[in-house]
Amino acid sequence: MRTEPSTPTPGTIPAARRVVPEELTGAEAIVRSLELLGVTDVFGLPGGAILPTYDPLMDSTRLRHILVRHEQGAGHAAEGYASATGRVGVCIATSGPGATNLVTAIADAYMDSVPLLAITGQVFSTLMGTDAFQEADIVGITMPITKHSFLVRRAEDIPGAIAAAYHIASTGRPGPVLVDVTKDAQQGTAAFVWPPEVDLPGYRPTTRAHGKQIQAAAEMLAHAQRPVLYVGGGVVRSNAAEGLLALANACGAPVVTTLMARGAFPDSHPQHLGMPGMHGTVPAVLALQKADLIVSLGARFDDRVTGKAELFAPEAKIVHVDIDPAEISKIRVADVPIVGDLADVLDEFTSLYYPAHAAAETDLSPWWEYLNGLRAAYPLGAPDPSDGLLAPQKVIARIGELTGPEAVYVTGVGQHQMWAAQFIRYDRPRSFLTSGGAGTMGYGIPAAMGAQVGEPDRVVWAIDGDGCFQMTNQELATCVINNIPIKVALINNSSLGMVKQWQTLFYNRRYSNTELHTGAGTQMVPDFVKLAEAYGCLGMRVTREDQVDAAIQAALETHDRPVVIDFVVSADAMVWPMVPQGVSNDFIQYARDNAPAYEGGK
Repeated sequence: MRTEPSTPTPGTIPAARRVVPEELTGAEAIVRSLELLGVTDVFGLPGGAILPTYDPLMDSTRLRHILVRHEQGAGHAAEGYASATGRVGVCIATSGPGATNLVTAIADAYMDSVPLLAITGQVFSTLMGTDAFQEADIVGITMPITKHSFLVRRAEDIPGAIAAAYHIASTGRPGPVLVDVTKDAQQGTAAFVWPPEVDLPGYRPTTRAHGKQIQAAAEMLAHAQRPVLYVGGGVVRSNAAEGLLALANACGAPVVTTLMARGAFPDSHPQHLGMPGMHGTVPAVLALQKADLIVSLGARFDDRVTGKAELFAPEAKIVHVDIDPAEISKIRVADVPIVGDLADVLDEFTSLYYPAHAAAETDLSPWWEYLNGLRAAYPLGAPDPSDGLLAPQKVIARIGELTGPEAVYVTGVGQHQMWAAQFIRYDRPRSFLTSGGAGTMGYGIPAAMGAQVGEPDRVVWAIDGDGCFQMTNQELATCVINNIPIKVALINNSSLGMVKQWQTLFYNRRYSNTELHTGAGTQMVPDFVKLAEAYGCLGMRVTREDQVDAAIQAALETHDRPVVIDFVVSADAMVWPMVPQGVSNDFIQYARDNAPAYEGGK
């Protein structure tokens, strides 16, 4: 049947306005289902088992297909698209190695709650289990790293599977869903019915929280003397930034934003203490550690924030708000557990806080006196390198200052990731994209590409390391061919910097296999400027501080192609502060000494 779509609402399956019975192939049904769900952009790479779908995809006027150079790039691009826009990202691959190349991106999306729909081709159903050419049990492989995985063997089941997958990916706690479609299902025909009946009896995500629990949380916050709002990526995923701001303004408590929540609360707000965790600011880390109440909002108490979990925040009561009941009390037992959608919870929380606070008359001034003392004593800083090369922190800070808060900043994983989280000021959600839970090197370039497709009117910077860049830089070809003008700031310290930092601190400076020979004093293998030019990008190299601003401005003024700037930085630069793995957050290594304990405000 031929249909005209209505405007989709996130998490819903759009109905059709007009229905004319039509017989479609399964491949045509995949394309039509995506169109009717409101999908406009997909990232993929064809192969034999998915080839039937690529034929009708060519005729679609509603779907823009971006041909990547590696399936991992398709997955990360779909992640970047989803994280920048809040919409479901879609990627397509063929069977066997095509599907397994998506696994890293799927796992990454699962860890960071990114709404992702992965569609893969599978061998003929009659050949499954025979070790046929390019056969892999991708449903079995991805089962632990998806919200759900579908195997479709019949053409008539395709619309329902695609619609259900989209619904699961975009509702509750967002995440990746895989739909694996056999080649005979794609080639077979069936009557196309839309909207399909989607019956998921085992999937009923809780969105409305219990009012009495929210009331209890409001009472605890009103009476706390050392409260902290611990903000995680769930605030971004639930579009709850405005509600967070209202609660923070109401209660006056300090706010810390995790790596995945950078931008969820404005850095410019006086109550924001920065990022907590292994490389968090001293005020943010110690605020959590010395708190008497932690209100966790869409965060999961991961090990990079807590350090040694049994020593984390020993005096704090816990209010834990999350849409996923499995996260509640998983790491730290919640005194007040609240399961629900943060956008709804925060509105009710704030309204209940006002009368509770009026009765409590709590004074937070001793708490703020301590925290402001930490701010003054332990600011983030960038010492000048002793080797005369660029300070990477200063380079990244200038990128943020010259570009501004309306841009999207995407990182790889490592030292440059932490510096980008620390030294760029984020004042809006979805402005900082990174791989948090999985820590995936190679995320940066394809994720920036996807973010630029989703947000074509924004500047998109990929802040990458020389190690990460060499894993996925082939997607620069995709960017050039498809007019996706991302800016790449290559923080080139000629090494696997974060690994080298650990070798410096914990392995007696034994630098086993961390030198990459890409920067100063080496053979420059490869020469990143020549590599950029070979791909059709504008390539520049910056080795002196007086060249930094001009190079960034040149990148911002270039709109017709991607830009790659090779910033040759000091290999000795370290990420500070640092809480070593497996210790209490009371032990913070700062550039010069350790931070003091909290003494007042009992």
